[in-house]
Amino acid sequence: MVLLEKAGRYLPPEKLAMVEAAYQFALKAHQGRKRKSGEPYLEHPLATALTLSELELDATTLVAALLHDVPEDCGVPLSEIERNFGSEVKKLVDATTKLGKVAWKDSTKTETPWKRQGKRGSQAEYLRRMLIAMAEDLRVVFIKLADRLHNMRTLGTLSPEKRRTVAKETLEIYAPLAHRLGIRGIKWQLEDLAFRYLDAQQYHRIARLVATRRVQRESFVNEIAQTLETELNKAGIKAEVSGRPKHIYSICKKMEKYSSLGKDFDDVHDLFAFRILVGTPSDCYRSLGIVHGLWHPLPEEFNDFIANPKDNGYQSLHTAVLCRGVPLEIQIRTYEMHRVAEYGVAAHWRYKEGETKDLHFEQKLAWLRQLIEWQEELSSEEFLESVKTDVFIDQVFVYTPKGEIIELPKGATPLDFAYRIHTELGHRCIGAKVNNRLVTLNYELKNGGIVEILTSKGVKGPSLDWLNPDLGYIKTSHAREKIRQWFKKQERAQNVARGRQLLDRELKRLGILTNVEEVAKLFNFEDGDEFFAALGYGGITPHQVALKLMAAPEAPRVTVEPFVPKRTSSASIEVLGVGNLLTRLARCCHPLPGDEIIGYITRSRGVTVHRQDCLTMLNQKEKERLIGVNWGSVQEVYPAVIQVDAWDRVGLLRDITAVIAEDGVNITSVNMTEHGDSTISILLTLEIKNMAQLTRLLSRIQGVRSVTGASRKSEAEISLAQSPKID
Repeated sequence: MVLLEKAGRYLPPEKLAMVEAAYQFALKAHQGRKRKSGEPYLEHPLATALTLSELELDATTLVAALLHDVPEDCGVPLSEIERNFGSEVKKLVDATTKLGKVAWKDSTKTETPWKRQGKRGSQAEYLRRMLIAMAEDLRVVFIKLADRLHNMRTLGTLSPEKRRTVAKETLEIYAPLAHRLGIRGIKWQLEDLAFRYLDAQQYHRIARLVATRRVQRESFVNEIAQTLETELNKAGIKAEVSGRPKHIYSICKKMEKYSSLGKDFDDVHDLFAFRILVGTPSDCYRSLGIVHGLWHPLPEEFNDFIANPKDNGYQSLHTAVLCRGVPLEIQIRTYEMHRVAEYGVAAHWRYKEGETKDLHFEQKLAWLRQLIEWQEELSSEEFLESVKTDVFIDQVFVYTPKGEIIELPKGATPLDFAYRIHTELGHRCIGAKVNNRLVTLNYELKNGGIVEILTSKGVKGPSLDWLNPDLGYIKTSHAREKIRQWFKKQERAQNVARGRQLLDRELKRLGILTNVEEVAKLFNFEDGDEFFAALGYGGITPHQVALKLMAAPEAPRVTVEPFVPKRTSSASIEVLGVGNLLTRLARCCHPLPGDEIIGYITRSRGVTVHRQDCLTMLNQKEKERLIGVNWGSVQEVYPAVIQVDAWDRVGLLRDITAVIAEDGVNITSVNMTEHGDSTISILLTLEIKNMAQLTRLLSRIQGVRSVTGASRKSEAEISLAQSPKID
């Protein structure tokens, strides 16, 4: 049996006998039962145990994996499992079974708010149980990850709706969890399998794209690997060099990043990474010097995770170099570091007789202890948000002025840093320095930065603007909740007054007239003051109020003209299922939406789109440069006039238009009026997609330096303001 063969490579004979006994027990319990795919049910627990044996987990874990479905599906009591295999196996099986009883429910935007709220509560409960199980015994989660991996491999037998739900759960929870635990081998498989069911068309198109260039890429990889091995041998460094292709889901994310920069698939050269394995850490640094001597290193693409390991124990040197105009990613690590990189926390989790645990093991799981603490004080929705934003995304590592490493989610700001250090430090924050340079409070922190928080001498509280998601001051839900708690503790009268002011300002800014009772009822508040108090302490944001009002069945009275489509934007071109790539319409045949079209890959101007019956394409000799394209969705835009009041200064209009351009909004007209007292009013006509975009833009424009107000205006208000006054 393959399981016994693999486990026998690292388990002693007596432990191996225990695994074989568990297999025979499971075989008898599952006798005659079949999965929906038609295969014997035993194949599932066997595959789960096999995955865990590849991680070289202990015999107890393998036994629990073989038996994890026996109590639930076969009616075998836990007492019998304990009698045959001991209390430790029984506890693992029991914890795994209980974890599986809480179903993850997909929450979609098409559902009613109360149903969506209920499902998010179920998701949070699922995560809570997962984390508690991890805290008690991490091996429970190892079993669940291996269990999910086999389920994803056999997902095709379920209904399309069920496949999508399971795939989404896998991509949102299980793959990030595997990443956080450092188990890369399981993480990338879960991502690719989930992506295959969530977007099958895109998955297969990327797979075909990669396959068509495989021969050229393999030749290039072999040549670079040979060059590296030769140079390292000359320096007396014994190394193993390999080039690995990126996985399909990671290629998809890379293509999305490139398409936002106006590049296409041909520009995605770093579809593979090179790995150098050496014997000692000193050899890693020597190898790095040789790599940088061979090719030009790319700035800001170097990370030293040997000196500064990630929380999951990952260590490696990461660099990127330019070789013949092609960027190459290169990772350099020792063999032991590579084992940890592949197996993550599982590489340190051993239950062998006479073997001591890793002394730094508890430090590697500090994030888990922190999350357990948070889950006790947060609501279900806040906890779910915290997990997804603070834990299950990429991290950045920054330093305190004393040299302590602080780990934060990618995109975190100095305010997030301040609240992570101490709540009071965040409340008193008035500014920040990164590497001794003053930065804004919504500055995005980068790896390796030394962050210093500037504080007020007296008592100071946070600003409600920090909670505005459009202004980008806060990334972590931990910091957001601490700010909300501060405002909650203020006197109720202050919160009510502040809420009234915020609502009044938001409604005036958007040109909406409605009464408070109607707005309060939309948020399930019977009392208007309770609603204002929630606004005042940040439990509800003005942005949420605006969106709720516009989505209400009985829309409120609007004092400005309703949105009326002015024009339809040019239809986007979808290249191999990826939107927003650099494309242009050919002048020789002028294709229009509805025409049958084909793309031609140019050398410097992206993809040129022709009609399929275009003579230029029919006579084209380089057929390999032709690519399938489709007409994308057609987007309607609407005119909206906004007025920006500000103190006049050099660069004001540039800063305002830059904010608008970042959101992809077109400006059709600009008019400015000077008032003679160093103030100015700017009228801009924008082409807006929806109210949410307008609300976001007004908030961001309001945050531009020197701007005192930004609001939507009606044509009647504009005409009245511009009409000559009669004395």
